[in-house]
Amino acid sequence: MAASQNPKIVFLDSDTFADFIERPRPDVAHDWTEYADTKAHETIERLKGATVAVTNKVPIGIDIIQELPDLRMIAVAATGYNIIGLEACRDAGIVVSNVRGYATDTLPEHVFALMLALRRNILPFRQDVIDGKWHEAEQFCFFDHSIHDLAGSTLGIVGSGSLGQAVARLGEAFGMNVLYAGRKGVAEPGQGRVPFDEMLRRADIITLHCPLTDETKGLIGDEEFAAMERCPILINTARGGVVDEEAAVRAVESGKVSGLGFDVLSEEPPRADNPLLAIADRPNVIITPHVAWASEAAQQEVWRQTVENIEAFLGGEPVRTVT
Repeated sequence: MAASQNPKIVFLDSDTFADFIERPRPDVAHDWTEYADTKAHETIERLKGATVAVTNKVPIGIDIIQELPDLRMIAVAATGYNIIGLEACRDAGIVVSNVRGYATDTLPEHVFALMLALRRNILPFRQDVIDGKWHEAEQFCFFDHSIHDLAGSTLGIVGSGSLGQAVARLGEAFGMNVLYAGRKGVAEPGQGRVPFDEMLRRADIITLHCPLTDETKGLIGDEEFAAMERCPILINTARGGVVDEEAAVRAVESGKVSGLGFDVLSEEPPRADNPLLAIADRPNVIITPHVAWASEAAQQEVWRQTVENIEAFLGGEPVRTVT
């Protein structure tokens, strides 16, 4: 195939991978172009003439798709594909593939890192040592902060997919009582689940592993925080919009929750006026910059699947399709 006839592949946001991740290109004839980042107004121009678009977080909606008659495939270098205009892709015959199952080790480990740090007050104790309180103490240790074990506590999980199940397995290994929450508003959620409201009442720790949809947007708000009888820790490694962030701040300030461990916010990067940033320096609040997924092994697997998806499409046998 002549160079001019090679399929054009354009990667819109390569900076969504760490520099040290190896990113071999597809083992088929192609022309490759990549950009570190792409703003909304740049997307159409950069994808003109492209056969395949690769994106992690750059949206490709109906308004963009309509301007790209040559586009035949979108390779999403992530699991979530809410940034893609799927209906427009179906109408245009554009294949959309995503990556799957790459975070079942890295994300649950991050969840438990947050859980343990908050449950055992690791950050306040560390700060005390830095501030000199230990070498000033009269005894070999001091008890300025409460310490709670995971063993024997109740873990409420919202979302029973592969990530929720992986978190449950770790919870059981720690000796926790695991509750899968049913859908909000469903009185009889089915075997293996408890009603959503019951989970809110019983859980010592609540962890979110559901996608962001119209149904789950604002899933946890003032009403749900008020129903949390055990002042639990709330962990969110799902999507920022699943939690009403202003309500979360009120819950921390009023003691409705004993801690927050968030890896995702409603807008990323967050604006300076995001309400959670105003309490980010509290000892019972930990906010990490959407890195729960991002171990070296997980990033490498994301890229491997992305390239495999492109090669399969160009070979005429698409895999991991969502359209």
